[in-house]
Amino acid sequence: MFTRRSFILALGAGLAGCTTPRFKTYDGPDVTGIYVSKSQRRLYLMNNDSVLADYAMKLGFAPEGHKQFEGDGRTPEGLYVIDRQNPNSAFHLSLGISYPNAQDRAFARSQGRSPGGDIFIHGTPSHVDANTDWTAGCIAVHNHEIEDIFAMVKTGTPILIVA
Repeated sequence: MFTRRSFILALGAGLAGCTTPRFKTYDGPDVTGIYVSKSQRRLYLMNNDSVLADYAMKLGFAPEGHKQFEGDGRTPEGLYVIDRQNPNSAFHLSLGISYPNAQDRAFARSQGRSPGGDIFIHGTPSHVDANTDWTAGCIAVHNHEIEDIFAMVKTGTPILIVA
């Protein structure tokens, strides 16, 4: 006999086979760190000493120097960690960077200013000029690249950003 419960179970099993994952998956070597060279405009995904992938990137609209204050347009420099994944980003997908740290907050406070926050690695809207630094301090890559990065990088991954 075909009951309502068996119909629902059969429907669910059938639909499960028809769906595609919303996000890319990755089953290669772990990303043990991210290295960002601001001067070279390159982001490297690392497995220990080996480069797994590298990407061209864009920075904040005033990229020289370490981010110190909200609105300065600079991208931070130093050692941070990826502290969150945002699948609902306004910039396709994004990975949060743990800026500001305690030292960043203390310096900004000593100057009577806010250090800012919400620094991410994220995608790029289609209306942005891909040839210029344009973010408010984030690291931007192409949308198909942030899909790969989002799949490869786990929360807690260290990120070193150098001039």
